[in-house]
Amino acid sequence: MADDVDPLRDLYPFLHGELQDDAGVQDALLASVREKADHGVQVKREFFASRGQAVVDAARAIAGVYRRGGRMLTMGNGGSSCDAAHFAVEFLHPVTAGRAALAAIPLAGNDAMLTAVGNDVGFDHVFVRQLLALARPEDGLVGFSTSGNSRNLMRAFAQARKLGLMTLGLAGGDGGEMARSDDLDHCLVVATDSIHRVQEVHVATYHILWDLVHTLLADRRGGLEAGP
Repeated sequence: MADDVDPLRDLYPFLHGELQDDAGVQDALLASVREKADHGVQVKREFFASRGQAVVDAARAIAGVYRRGGRMLTMGNGGSSCDAAHFAVEFLHPVTAGRAALAAIPLAGNDAMLTAVGNDVGFDHVFVRQLLALARPEDGLVGFSTSGNSRNLMRAFAQARKLGLMTLGLAGGDGGEMARSDDLDHCLVVATDSIHRVQEVHVATYHILWDLVHTLLADRRGGLEAGP
């Protein structure tokens, strides 16, 4: 692309070996903040407008797991493993008074297990091996992947299907393999190629799922062990 039509040159002249004055840098950074914030709001609005019923359906499925006395098992890689852990702690340690602690197990949280399986039989099996040991038919499995193509998640979803678990995926882009797989009961896809925006919507989604699940289980509050 010619220099005179390069849209990045004005914003980032230092990338072309030029210096930029402090005022120009400040204006560019502020513009970037506004642009990213506006894009984040737009992506969230579009997702919840188009996928609101799918979110409710997923919440009903999770509530069904807990009504059956099951647990939610969670998984993801990298930043998505953090979302998987965050999902689990929301249910294990409710921050709203009077809401019950609900069982959830983050499968990416055991470093020794992950590295042992990854070293001995391959990283594609790190979640499958744990499902074989831990999963029960009344449980549910939720996986986070910004691309929807994580091979270790897809293997785990296939194993979960064989074991009879409820399966839920949160993905981005076009949903990848997760959206096309028959091994998932529910798949919530954030239709953007921005990994950061996908993850931001995933956080908002599982916070909403947590709230909806507790609303759906409100009639059983006396039968669930409430936290302090």
